[in-house]
Formats: sequence, C-alpha cells, structure tokens
Amino acid sequence: MMNDKQQLLTNLKAEFNRWEELLAGLNEAQITARQLPDNWSIKDVIAHLRVWQQRSVARMEAALSSREPDYPKWPADLDPEQEGEPHQLNAWLYETHRELSWASVYRDWRGGFLRFLELIEAVPETDLLEAGRYPWLDGHPLSAVLLGSYEHHSEHLETLRDWLREHRNTQTVG
Repeated sequence: MMNDKQQLLTNLKAEFNRWEELLAGLNEAQITARQLPDNWSIKDVIAHLRVWQQRSVARMEAALSSREPDYPKWPADLDPEQEGEPHQLNAWLYETHRELSWASVYRDWRGGFLRFLELIEAVPETDLLEAGRYPWLDGHPLSAVLLGSYEHHSEHLETLRDWLREHRNTQTVG
C-alpha cells in the first residue's frame, strides 16, 4: 500500500475525506447518541482517534526537530506502547474525553489530522522511509507511524460503517 511519501499522503488524505463525508451525512444528535457497542457514540470514536492521533503528531514534530517525541500526558501505569489490545488505556481515554462537546471534539480531530498531513509534507521522503533513523521508533521507519494512523482510522471507519448499515432501520443513526 505505502512505499513512498506521495502514496502515504494520498491514502491518508483519502481516509480523511472518507471520515469527513461520513460525518457530514450525520446530524449532531446522531453523532452524540450513545448507541454503539460499549455505550459509545460516534463522537466518542472521534475523540478516541484524536487522542491517539496526538501521539502520531508528536512523533512527526519530533522527527522534524531531531528530538524525542513530547507525548500527551497519560497515567504512568497505562503504557501506550504495550502490545495487544489497550483496553484499560482506551477506557481511561473514554472517561477523560466523553463529556467534551461534539464541536470541540470535531475541531480538535480535524485540526489534528490536517496538522499531521502538514507535518508529513515537511518531512523529507528519505527520513520518512529509512528504518532505524529515529531511535524512539525501535528500528521502524517513520512511515510506520503514518501506516498505523491510516489503519487505525480505517479500522474504526469500516466498523462504524458496518454498524450504521446494520442498524439503519432500527436506530437513530443512519
């Protein structure tokens, strides 16, 4: 899927546009209704993506400044780098952000995504693709951050679209 900078950017921009299209087709009541599995709303999904997105932005900023990433502050006992499903971390993120307004969640997610794209544009392709260039990526290329962000957004989008299709006639959303 992604073996050069332009392809990475193209795919991420397309994913951003798919999200924008989905969200534009829903009203605020549909977006904020807690009717998804685990009593989440679409707003909660966007807040979840935004918080993880902040780590990606921190990595891109660090790459451009030749320094360690300055990650968002999370509880010390919740390690975002642990392998597997980060249930406890995601539960904490949900509780921390669930009371935010849709307008602020959307603004922050959208602005963060656009900032992420802007940062990618600024990173030279060789720096993006060279494995081992950044010690804080444990031998992975910076492009792995982009791929991870794309996959995270894509996974949640497909799950949400499937849920909306399945519940179109029985729920408020759709």
